[in-house]
Amino acid sequence: MSQGVSSQTDKNIVDLSRSHKNKAVAKAVKATRERLQTGNATTQHFDREMMVMHLTAMLQGATVVPILVLLITAIGTYFNQQLNLIGWAFLALSFHAANILIARRAKAREMTPESARKWRRYLLAGQVLNGGGWALFALQQCQFCGGNSYVLFKGAGLLIALSAASLANTMLRRAVMFGFAPVALALVAKAGLSRDVPDIGLLAMFAIAFAFFIYVSDRMFLTNRSLLSFQSEKDDLIAELEVAKSMSDEARRRAEEANLAKSRFLASMSHELRTPLNAILGFSEVMATEVMGPLNNPIYKEYTNDIHRSGQHLLNLINEILDLSRIEAGRYELNEEPISLLEICEDCIGMVQLRARAKNIAIQSNVEPNLPLVWADEKSMRQVILNLLSNAVKFTPQGGEVTVKVGWTAGGGQYISIKDNGPGIPENEIPVVLSAFGQGSIAIKSAEQGTGLGLPIVQAILAKHNGQFHLKSKLREGTEVIAILPAKRVLQSLPAVEETQAVERRRRSFA
Repeated sequence: MSQGVSSQTDKNIVDLSRSHKNKAVAKAVKATRERLQTGNATTQHFDREMMVMHLTAMLQGATVVPILVLLITAIGTYFNQQLNLIGWAFLALSFHAANILIARRAKAREMTPESARKWRRYLLAGQVLNGGGWALFALQQCQFCGGNSYVLFKGAGLLIALSAASLANTMLRRAVMFGFAPVALALVAKAGLSRDVPDIGLLAMFAIAFAFFIYVSDRMFLTNRSLLSFQSEKDDLIAELEVAKSMSDEARRRAEEANLAKSRFLASMSHELRTPLNAILGFSEVMATEVMGPLNNPIYKEYTNDIHRSGQHLLNLINEILDLSRIEAGRYELNEEPISLLEICEDCIGMVQLRARAKNIAIQSNVEPNLPLVWADEKSMRQVILNLLSNAVKFTPQGGEVTVKVGWTAGGGQYISIKDNGPGIPENEIPVVLSAFGQGSIAIKSAEQGTGLGLPIVQAILAKHNGQFHLKSKLREGTEVIAILPAKRVLQSLPAVEETQAVERRRRSFA
């Protein structure tokens, strides 16, 4: 119960402190969520971003069109043997220069959703201008070319220009349609006027390619916008996760500080409470033993015994709280020395033997001989074993049995196992009894209720020794607790089997 109250208090402290500190961050996260959930605002935002990306790509690839125009002019002049393509090249390059000028001016201005729509109209108008230049190329004639070679040359040049424009304008929607619509109109007019099969074939080929590249460029535009949307959403989610992580770290830090302050407070108050309590115990014991003279009223003597028992119970509770708070506060120091777990176990059995006999409980010991010493704190290990034995005797019914085992672990350490045939613990209550102040339903119904701090203290002490604690229990079958010390705390480890056999073989060979 106290632990729950403390956790709730820590949470309240964190919530109150971060309400004003993270207001701006929470506002930014809320705005991001609203923007992601609003389709129109998201589309406008991404259209602006795509316009910036289109302008950047257009300026970076500004030399592609001049190279293509010059290459087509050189090849066409070679076939045509006339200079009319040079005039066309001058017009085409002039139109391209006008488009680059528009892009430079747009790039130099601040891009907003409103200005993006304006510059998009300008750029589409520039594409129409470029298309007029390619329409002039489609109308070119060759008087000295034989057959359909020049028509094929124009068709190849128009397809190359169409594909290059489709790749270059994936961020500007409908740029291909506006850019090459004049070419399509010119080819339609030329085929309608001449009615030549090559012109009609060129028109059909270009119309199919034109429709195909319009579809491809439109799909690429939508794909790029989707990718940009996913990238933006991922960035926003990463930012939100980082904000949540920072808030979680701050909450954890404050909770740890609050928990540490609580532990220090309990340690300090436990010291302050023990001073007057020792005086109460001392005076009540003097009165109960009638050192200063007999008590005339026997009821007063009963009262003094009750005072002494209650004070002793309160002192035990304070000592357990003090131990746990010192461990949590990091002030529990180990006084390590070579000790024998077997001897400590025998002493603890002797200390609880009187209580066990009162309940007709048999304590059986099963220990491995010649166990070496271990490097540990004798007082702490005595407290561990005594707590576990006291619990076993407390919850074992009349006429029951408690079995104590001490021996080697599989990893070379040492263990102490204490098993009783009491009522056991339900499986869902095991985490409860292992928590501070936690008690199972059987312990609550028991006449000998404890503080619920024994097992947490045992776990903490074994953790300070780098050991382990295991609890196994089945309802109506009993409980077994196992305390394990690691192999590195054993001062004399068992020799390996292979080494023993090798020594024996060498001894026999020398014999």
